[in-house]
Amino acid sequence: MTRVPRRIALLVAATLTATACTSGNATPASGGLLRYAAVGSAATASNDPHGGLGNESDALRFALLYDVLTVAGPDGTTVPRLATAWEPDSSQTRWKITLRADATFSDGRKVTAADALYSLRRMQAKAAENYGRMAMFDLDGSRAIDTSTLELRTRTAFAAVPEALQSATFVVPEGTTDFTKPAPGSGPYRMTGGDPANAVLERNDGWWGTKPPTKRIEIRALADPRARADAVRSGQADVAGSVSPAAAAQAERAGTQVVRRPAVTTYPVVMRLDRAPFDKPQVREAVKLATDRQQLTDTVFGAYGKVGNDLLTPADPSSPQLPQRVRDLDRARALMAEAGYQGGVDVTLHTTTAYPGMDSTATLLAQQLAPIGLKVTVKVDPPESFWTKTYAQADFYVSYLGGIGFLDVSRIALRAASPTNETAWNRPDWERDLDAALADPDTARRIQVFGSLQGKLRDEGGYLVWGVGDGLDLSRPGVGGLPTGPGFARLFIDQVRITA
Repeated sequence: MTRVPRRIALLVAATLTATACTSGNATPASGGLLRYAAVGSAATASNDPHGGLGNESDALRFALLYDVLTVAGPDGTTVPRLATAWEPDSSQTRWKITLRADATFSDGRKVTAADALYSLRRMQAKAAENYGRMAMFDLDGSRAIDTSTLELRTRTAFAAVPEALQSATFVVPEGTTDFTKPAPGSGPYRMTGGDPANAVLERNDGWWGTKPPTKRIEIRALADPRARADAVRSGQADVAGSVSPAAAAQAERAGTQVVRRPAVTTYPVVMRLDRAPFDKPQVREAVKLATDRQQLTDTVFGAYGKVGNDLLTPADPSSPQLPQRVRDLDRARALMAEAGYQGGVDVTLHTTTAYPGMDSTATLLAQQLAPIGLKVTVKVDPPESFWTKTYAQADFYVSYLGGIGFLDVSRIALRAASPTNETAWNRPDWERDLDAALADPDTARRIQVFGSLQGKLRDEGGYLVWGVGDGLDLSRPGVGGLPTGPGFARLFIDQVRITA
């Protein structure tokens, strides 16, 4: 069997002990309370770990209650969590996954391969809610070989199975159907009070991993970025997730700790390829050329951002280095005329206030597009309904990506059959090249093809990626170990500690 090298296993242990950079040299205290104000809405809060993860407050809670199969290490490579080893057959369609033998659920039951398979199948059954994350697997053909060994089958040759199992594969006991309350989990914490929007969790001293230094964590869902920042400033919370650059700058001046997750935040502007006027490639290119990227970056991200180049996952290792796209209003006007819109056209740009800067992105972009005849009306949708009624449905809107990699984005948003193919991207040749790369066990070749695919998407697709900013969290003095990684890495707060 191909086992994870010992040096990586040691790295994992270190990662679990301290997920990110910490402040000071104080000895971690074993005890205390961590109060976390997270992005989320009480109206859409959920106990179901296999549905959508629109609320970060829910995702944070799930990452504490349930084990996942693999996680991303500090260098972006896949490292073990509940799964300790993985090995493909020669066809790259059957993978032998070995689970750790010392994991137990909070009700005392041993975690088995059957539990893991049940959880993956349940995720696949809820594909419309979770963006089809399990679409590459043939879970009907997969099986539990024994209590700790799982045979996972893929629909086609797929060399990236370890990455595909990262972070959101929350495992619950086989046969669990009642999610009106939290299901038993095998994670580092258990829920002991509150509700999904105001959860109280206590340390699970029977967890197999490094003992969490904090005894109790309270997670509160707050939709308003300003309310999250104010909660830390007023002493009502110890951590505020995803605050605005203005709030971060103010906090730094006041001596509050700002935790930066480098280059993980993008607000891509989505243009649907199957609806006018964005069904014309000239219009999409005109939008990209008319955008003043520097002005948007300075306004929305300030000192915490940099100009984007329409690459959807700029922090991914496979992201290509391409000449920077610059503003050219004359060329943009010519393209609009070529598309038949020399007299202009009315469009509605949807946005929301769930993440800081989404609304100002829309307002400023509307002004920038006016000189080329795009008459933009901005509509600010409530954060409670944006992810269910606007996302992946509207013709033109400001979206959000929190640093997930190209592999994740490609399977949830860039296939014709994806439930969240928000731009209606439909390129059979592009998908064929993607599938060929995913079947290739050579990582270097895979990255090279991924880069080429991203270049095509940049030039032909419906995403305007005008800038990229740091993820910004606030914490009061004495809080250490907050995650600084991209994507799902920010969810794993079990090693956050209170030292004062």
